[in-house]
Amino acid sequence: MLKDMSREELDNFAESIINGQKLSDDNIRDLLNIEDDEILEKLYSIARSIRNHYFGNKVFLYSFVYFSTYCKNNCAFCYYHCKNDINRYRLTPDEIEKVCEALKGDPIHMVDLTMGEDPYYHNHPERLVEVVRRVKEILGLPIMISPGVVEDKVLEELRRNGANFLALYQETYDPALFARLRVGQSFEKRVNCRNYARKAGMCIEDGILTEVEPDKESTFKSLKGLEKSDPDMVRVMTFVPQEGTPFGKMVPGSSKSELKIIAILRLMFPNRLIPASLDLEGIDGMVHRLNAGANVVTSIIPSGSSLEGVVNYDRNLAKRDRDVHSVIKRLESMGMEPAKQEDFNMILSR
Repeated sequence: MLKDMSREELDNFAESIINGQKLSDDNIRDLLNIEDDEILEKLYSIARSIRNHYFGNKVFLYSFVYFSTYCKNNCAFCYYHCKNDINRYRLTPDEIEKVCEALKGDPIHMVDLTMGEDPYYHNHPERLVEVVRRVKEILGLPIMISPGVVEDKVLEELRRNGANFLALYQETYDPALFARLRVGQSFEKRVNCRNYARKAGMCIEDGILTEVEPDKESTFKSLKGLEKSDPDMVRVMTFVPQEGTPFGKMVPGSSKSELKIIAILRLMFPNRLIPASLDLEGIDGMVHRLNAGANVVTSIIPSGSSLEGVVNYDRNLAKRDRDVHSVIKRLESMGMEPAKQEDFNMILSR
């Protein structure tokens, strides 16, 4: 599809996407089949052109607070699944406040409050609502909440108390793969929870895993599922085998597939938020993901923090380099910079 395109033709292709042209199913399949590095660079170039049209050199920054690593679920890919014999933590209200105090004044646009489906909160959702209310009171910033599947009335209370975004990843829109990944869970309940969050006035984030699919057609199903989901923020993350999980002995894949899908997502969702997570390959990995078309940096944590992440490539590293100032320094070396808070607030109010 892109192999013989000149620079002018690549620019014209980007312009057609900006003007509203949608990728056909055949287009998506062709892009997924690209393996040649030179052709991938053309794809990344188109994705950057589209992103720059909407966002210029501005990047949004999200801090990450994983406040409970307890979970009732048995997800086959997740380090924190309920049967894994690992050290866990659940921050107390005072500890959560201390983390928030450490974030005060940092140039971040939103705080991502993440947990497993911890029964402590799921059986007493008023506790979760209180966490959101208190963090909003301390920081005054937009809040993303990542609590797993919760009831409609809980979503309403979360929104009423300051939650602006719900992050709830489907992981895959291939039903057979979903059943293997999210063991014993309902595909439809996750979809319905996101849909209700939107009705309640929240923005939504949806996302998929790559390097765990059985074939390209499975990935295609997921991209079409994301298209139907139509999220405000859309993410892809590389599957990383985790010790103590049923998928723990799989051979790790490269991030090449993730970078390709980030670029495809930029073509499918030209004016949406697409994250580059620090939790997979740190700041160096952030650079590659931004160069593929992302415009958000996630999983920023306070300097010196021991907070967990989802993948934790840096769990045993003495120096993690995931604080906001290290991120901004690298962004500046790329000719990029943090967006203004009002720019992000405009996205929330669309």
